[in-house]
Amino acid sequence: MGHESLPDETFQELGEAVICGDHVGIGEKVERLLERGILAGDILQRGLIRAMESIGARFKRGEVFIPEVLLSARAMNQALRVLEPHLAGERFQKGGRVLIGTVKGDLHDIGKNMVATMLRGVGFEVTDLGINVSSEQFVRGVESYKPQILGLSALLTTTMPEMAKVIQALEAKGLRNLLKVMVGGAPVNQKFATDIGADGYAQDAGEAVSLAKRLLDGR
Repeated sequence: MGHESLPDETFQELGEAVICGDHVGIGEKVERLLERGILAGDILQRGLIRAMESIGARFKRGEVFIPEVLLSARAMNQALRVLEPHLAGERFQKGGRVLIGTVKGDLHDIGKNMVATMLRGVGFEVTDLGINVSSEQFVRGVESYKPQILGLSALLTTTMPEMAKVIQALEAKGLRNLLKVMVGGAPVNQKFATDIGADGYAQDAGEAVSLAKRLLDGR
């Protein structure tokens, strides 16, 4: 059943389950839609991803906060467990590959985790290298995973220069032109991002999702 023939109300209950963070009941809602013959790709795009995009927009506006976003992400992940075997059959195209990590010397991960969660929520394939990641580790990660986007996080002014080191290390290995680099974290701003040669800066997790989509589209 193609998505053009389906009214948006078809996915309303599912979207509400994501927004409310109903991780217990959401799997059953996915199953019911599948039983009706609705394509897994439509359930993902028009039910789950649209709801996570709505949560991301509300987060940007300050209408919901980290706990609500994490509950929605948990519900989304539960729904994906039910949906993934069906998506594989339809050969669903993911949103793109992202490699992310907090730079060397920095042990902060809440912001980075939020970005990774929200990117996964809207269809990106995310590999998280964790915290205290050296430029060598980032380079090895880029060589292994071949991401289209690299996300660098720093929460301390003292670790911000590590972002520049990562970009320099990518240039030295001839990898810099193969991907887009986006940066974020409390002390980081657009001027710093431009100065170190990053492709973009996001001030919060909601903006990071919008930025990743723009970078992937080449804008």
